Amino acid sequence: MNIKILDSWLRDYIKTPAKPKEIAEMLSTTSVSVEKVEKHGDDFTYDIEITTNRPDLMSVLGLARETAAVLNQYGIEAKFIPLKLEKPQAPKIDLIKVVNNPRLVNRICAIVMEVKVKESPGYLKERLETSDIRSLNNLIDITNYVMRTIGHPAHVFDFDRLNTKNLTIREAEKGERVITLDSKEHILYGGEIVAVNDRNEIVDLLGIMGLKNSVVTENTKRILFFIDNNEKSHIRKASMSLGIRTDAAVINEKNLDPELASEALLYGIKLYEQLAEGKIISEIIDIYPNKQKAKEILVSEEKINKVIGVKIPLKQSSQILSGLGFENIILESKLKVRVPSFRASDIEIEEDIIEEIARIFGYSNIPSKIPPLSSQLVVNPFANTFYWEKRVKEALKYWGFTETYTYSFVSEDLLEGPIKEAVAIQNPLTEDFAYMRLTLVPSLLKVLSENKKTENIKIFELSKIYKRQENELPQEQSALSGVIKNEKTDFYEIKGLLEQLLNDLGIKNSVFKNSEKGGLGASVYIGKEYLGEIEVLDNRLIDFELNFEIILKHANLKKEYKPLSKFPPIVEDISVIVSDAIKTQDILEEIKKQSELISEVTLKDRFNDSRTFHIIYLHPQRNLTNDEISKIRQTITASLKSAFNASIK
Repeated sequence: MNIKILDSWLRDYIKTPAKPKEIAEMLSTTSVSVEKVEKHGDDFTYDIEITTNRPDLMSVLGLARETAAVLNQYGIEAKFIPLKLEKPQAPKIDLIKVVNNPRLVNRICAIVMEVKVKESPGYLKERLETSDIRSLNNLIDITNYVMRTIGHPAHVFDFDRLNTKNLTIREAEKGERVITLDSKEHILYGGEIVAVNDRNEIVDLLGIMGLKNSVVTENTKRILFFIDNNEKSHIRKASMSLGIRTDAAVINEKNLDPELASEALLYGIKLYEQLAEGKIISEIIDIYPNKQKAKEILVSEEKINKVIGVKIPLKQSSQILSGLGFENIILESKLKVRVPSFRASDIEIEEDIIEEIARIFGYSNIPSKIPPLSSQLVVNPFANTFYWEKRVKEALKYWGFTETYTYSFVSEDLLEGPIKEAVAIQNPLTEDFAYMRLTLVPSLLKVLSENKKTENIKIFELSKIYKRQENELPQEQSALSGVIKNEKTDFYEIKGLLEQLLNDLGIKNSVFKNSEKGGLGASVYIGKEYLGEIEVLDNRLIDFELNFEIILKHANLKKEYKPLSKFPPIVEDISVIVSDAIKTQDILEEIKKQSELISEVTLKDRFNDSRTFHIIYLHPQRNLTNDEISKIRQTITASLKSAFNASIK
């Protein structure tokens, strides 16, 4: 997520002589990525990319805290100025009751106020609009200003339009309809978090967007200012299913700190009092069923220095963590660290604490050194899956193939294989993405169909396919597939290509048999292990698909070198006539086993029912005689006649 904030807004919460470009540079090298710093009148705008694991930085306050910690580490004086908020006096008047579902909402803070609708002051409008948030009126602008400052979304209802004594939180039922603030109607899928009034009418789509029937208007006199801290997966699922990607939804799905809810409420009350002549007329509602327990982590100075690779004084590590909001105390040679609530979602173990120290210390300050080799460390550069993937891709590239990337989702029409084995998508965006693919081939054929003008094309893809498993996660398998379209395709060319590819990966025992699918082509094996298929679709089109997991299991670069024989081989061809039903592989194996002096046998040619085999005879320690070769030839001839009823030409 990217956010834009003005430098003047950031400096409300940090005191430092650092210039905007210095701040941007320091943050980019240690924390967030500041993509741009642009002049904005007398001010500057930061365009900042925030990673998904740091929702605390999706706020001005969070960025100010981070900036102060970074600048101090680099010797630039900086002081973080936290927001000072006091709980206001509120009458003990129960104007509305909120009935929460703790499984759906972690915390709810709310209050009813009398207000006056006005235009927002210039500074607030400018800060919001620079952040790409449209200014509407002071009542709505304050909720957005609270969200961007504190980092927790807020919502405002027209209290009188709610016309209810109770606000009940529940899951939506499938088929219920709502009209959001942007006047769009949505049919709910079921499971969304909604708030309903006494008449069971939905008045809010919690955590995502407010609804038309409860929005504030020019006539609003009383508001319900409402902060809801929601269960993240419900928000994510609802937002993606409905296609509503508001800033509030994006932030709410990040497992927000529930402690921020009360801060957002108090800051909002303060702003309504200042900018909308706000007056509190109800008690403060604070429903907090899922209160988090603070995490404490013990980390030693020895481990910090070992992991980072640099000796950092424990006192310096303590100061870095304090600047980031981590309470800590030094216990001899260890740090006892209390994780702040706003970092509870991404700090779990010692290494997480060490990473915080390392990044603020500065990765550029850590020397580049190769780690020492342990006696137990086994270095095997070829055990890496990425190495073999790269080797295969480069080989196919040099053999004229083009790599493609297709979607993992396919329509029912493109789903080749039993539909009961396919993983069905519960909420597909379209019918074209209803299933996870069982094979890559249909997607590659679709690529061909979209490139009809290209007469000669060779494409491949190395990617995942998926198979459904009962009561378990889907089985993921890497597959290597290719499609070749030519004026005239040659099965033996493709067979030879795959044979050479496997040979290049150190796999010498590949076997090609008649296709088990019953069509033209071949089933490919490594020894007795089924690897995949070559399919001849017509005289212009061939495809193949191999199980890449099996290839990885057998691939190796171990070479066995044998000294070259000092004695010349004897080479001859034998042509045999056999039934088309006889597999070439079976004939090759039959010939090879007739004598240890047969060094190599290959199929040289095939015409109608005749097949010619190329045989190499070799003895490593002496010359072979014609008499020896004649006897072997007679044995071969007899065995072929007996085994396959073959006749020798």
